[in-house]
Amino acid sequence: MPVEFSATQALTLWHSVSLNQVRIDADDLTLRQMAILLQIYLVPPPHTVRGLAATLGVTKPVITRALDTMGTRGLVTRERDPRDGRNVVIKRTVAGALYLEKLGDLVIAEARKL
Repeated sequence: MPVEFSATQALTLWHSVSLNQVRIDADDLTLRQMAILLQIYLVPPPHTVRGLAATLGVTKPVITRALDTMGTRGLVTRERDPRDGRNVVIKRTVAGALYLEKLGDLVIAEARKL
């Protein structure tokens, strides 16, 4: 069922979710890191550094830095592609899935308040 929001309502939802996320998670992700994480979890794999950089329109080092942070938090892992050692494949983790599930629940809860 499609949900219709005005621009103000959509921004209010984003604001509420962002505020709550910062309050809940002192070590919150940047917008770029969140976009990368959502790409990894919402778009079917495989995901590579090269592919993520192309999709987001940024350089490979930008993706690598973001993945370093997310890897430290256990949200993703990386490994060399056994078929092509030049590629680094990004893998989902249970911790990453749980992080996004909680975020999804937060979005739903805040949307219901509108």
